[in-house]
Amino acid sequence: STRPRPKTERRRLLQQQFRGEQSDPTKSQGTNLYLKNLAEDVVDDDLLKDFAPFGTITSARVMRNQDNSSRGFGFVCFSSPEEATRAVNEMNKKLWHGRPLYVALHQRRALRDRQ
Repeated sequence: STRPRPKTERRRLLQQQFRGEQSDPTKSQGTNLYLKNLAEDVVDDDLLKDFAPFGTITSARVMRNQDNSSRGFGFVCFSSPEEATRAVNEMNKKLWHGRPLYVALHQRRALRDRQ
């Protein structure tokens, strides 16, 4: 049977688990798209609806400030790299919600900084 754990031990275990998930760069490699130049009125459902024709979406999110206003960028994650590549080819530089959309494969900050 499992014993109740003190709060400090639970926190330590959760932090280890979180770091483990974060350190796996292959988890969404080639499937996660970075989108920028999003219009203010774009919501998560718009991303789901308009990127769905390219394949199975595992997540879609418009990043927001604390006051819930759009930060102008977001992410769409597909189930396969082929679907993500097709979405990049079709949607990058396309006029979407009145703005030219930038779509690219997401790169971790550490990789971007090295380039």
